[in-house]
This record gives sequence, structure tokens and C-alpha cells, in this order.
Amino acid sequence: MVDLEFLQTMDTQILVGVAVALVAVVAAAAFLFISKRPKGCLDPEKFKEFKLVKREQLSYNVAKFRFELPTPTSVLGLPIGQHISCRGKDAQGEEVIKPYTPITLDSDVGYFELVIKMYPQGRMSHHFREMRVGDYLAVKGPKGRFRYQPGQARAFGMLAGGSGITPMYQVARAILENPKDTTNVHLIYANVTYDDILLKEELDGLAAKYPNRFKVFYVLNQPPEAWKGGVGFVTKEMIDAHCPAPSSDIQILRCGPPPMNKAMAAHLEALKYTPEMQFQF
Repeated sequence: MVDLEFLQTMDTQILVGVAVALVAVVAAAAFLFISKRPKGCLDPEKFKEFKLVKREQLSYNVAKFRFELPTPTSVLGLPIGQHISCRGKDAQGEEVIKPYTPITLDSDVGYFELVIKMYPQGRMSHHFREMRVGDYLAVKGPKGRFRYQPGQARAFGMLAGGSGITPMYQVARAILENPKDTTNVHLIYANVTYDDILLKEELDGLAAKYPNRFKVFYVLNQPPEAWKGGVGFVTKEMIDAHCPAPSSDIQILRCGPPPMNKAMAAHLEALKYTPEMQFQF
């Protein structure tokens, strides 16, 4: 005669065994997934040195610097919209530290890149001007208050001036290259002359590749003949025409020289953008 209680006990033990096995498999898979994710190379507490492997002169005072990471699969580990601190020496040999935002993402493995505008009297500009392939740059990070999660805003308006384009470009790339992110990006980018426009080829490339999600409007103080963009300084009317209207689900990002940031803050207040809708890098 079959012992039903015995069979029930056996069934329970088998189910428990299967459940334990499944938990073990899931835990192992999670461990492997986490362990395979590349660890970032940055250290927030101390400077680490990275080798310059390529320097490309983009204009008379702008160059793109590529720095090698420890392995071909290494990532810098910089959160979207944050920056790094770079350490160098000025013309007098004194130490100087300045923040920069790489134009690369962690999807660019094995290296990171900086686009640097070198000013005649800039202390850190001197250091980059003197850098040659094979030299090392001391870097620490990440740093910054900006936190980005895909889908946190329906649309971003970006107001950039000069080298303030670098965090905007990084954020725009991260949004547009993520197939799960549907956020739209509207950029107003101001410079003095046409030759001062940084990353123009890359920005135009994004506009061509994502025509329905990325718009860029260039503004020049000293435009060339037959210029079709904005002229002078960024105005309230330009912001009204080229940025998303004030709303709880949009955000305006600002990054430029102090006078521009001050002027943009006044324009945005006049247009009824609340402080919660704005972020200044």
C-alpha cells in the first residue's frame, strides 16, 4: 500500500530543492553579471595618471586629447553630466587644478577624450598646450551635482557658451544613443566667431542622425557673411523659440562664461521657468 504522507513529504522536499537550486542559479548569474561589468578607473580621493596617446589640433587654440585607460576594455566610470579634476602646472611651474568634462561616455571603452580650448593667459591652458603624446595627465573624480536617469524629463533645453558645450554634448549623446530613452534635446550654442564653435561636426552629426529628437541653434556675436543662425547674444526670444516651454516635465541646462550664465538666468526667470526647471553646471 502506498504511503500518501511519505509521497507528500517527498514532493515537498523536491519542490524545496528545486527552489533552492533556482535561487542559487539566479544568485550565481547576478554575481557573474556584476563581476563582468567593468569597474571605473576614477578615484574620487586621489589623482591617477593617464597617458596621452593622441592629440588632434582642431583650430589655432583648440585641441582634442585622447588618454589611454589601463586596458582596452576599461571604462572611465564617469556618471552622465559629471566632470573630472585635472592637475597640471602653469607657466611658472606652480600646481593648478581645473575641472573638465570628457566628451566620451563609458560606451567608449579603453580611452577618454577631452576637447580643450587653450587661452593665452590660462594657467591650465599652458599645461595642455605643452602636453605631447606620451605625457601623463593626473585626474581625479567623479565630481558634480548633476544626476541623470533616462526619462527623468520629457525634454531638455540646453544653453551653452564656448567650452560650456562639453557637458551638454556628453548628456545629449547619452540620451540619444540610448534606444530606451525618448527624451528630446534642444540646444542653443553661443560663440563669438564661427571658428570658435567646438564639436560642430559632432553636433551636426547628431542633428542629422536624430532629426526628430535633437535640434541645435547656433548663435554668433561676429557671424560670417550669409550666416543663417542667430546673431549677437542669446535673447529671451531665442530661448522662447528654440527651447521647450516651461513645464514640470522639462529641464533647462546652462553652462557658459559667468556673464552669459547671469544673463540666461534673468531671461529664464522672465520667461517663467522656475528654479526647479533649471540646472547650471
